[in-house]
Amino acid sequence: MQDQHLYEYAIIRVVPRVEREEFINVGVIVCHWKKNFLKCKTHLEANKLLALDPKADMEMIQRNLDSFEKICQGKSSGGNIAAMDLASRFRWLTAVRSSIIQTSRPHAGHSDDLDQTLEKLFEENVK
Repeated sequence: MQDQHLYEYAIIRVVPRVEREEFINVGVIVCHWKKNFLKCKTHLEANKLLALDPKADMEMIQRNLDSFEKICQGKSSGGNIAAMDLASRFRWLTAVRSSIIQTSRPHAGHSDDLDQTLEKLFEENVK
């Protein structure tokens, strides 16, 4: 178990009409502080989203999802949040909010390959 890393993850979802509380899973965030690992993977499926809200602003939603990637990578184009330390970025990304883009509560797991775990979680929860 020494090669196993305790990580946290959250599912990213789009809630096009917050008052209806319907959502689609569009991504995953995985974080491991000791390994300085914070990555996300997203995919916005237009047909699924438009089934929930035919008037959804796909371009705006995609721009906001892209900001998750910039924040995870700590890019300056990710704004002030991207400049925070890794743990603070993860906590900010997974904070409870009532908006179109939300995340699940963080969950924990063990992995010996964090990149592979990100892919597995993505396939299981998004695709």
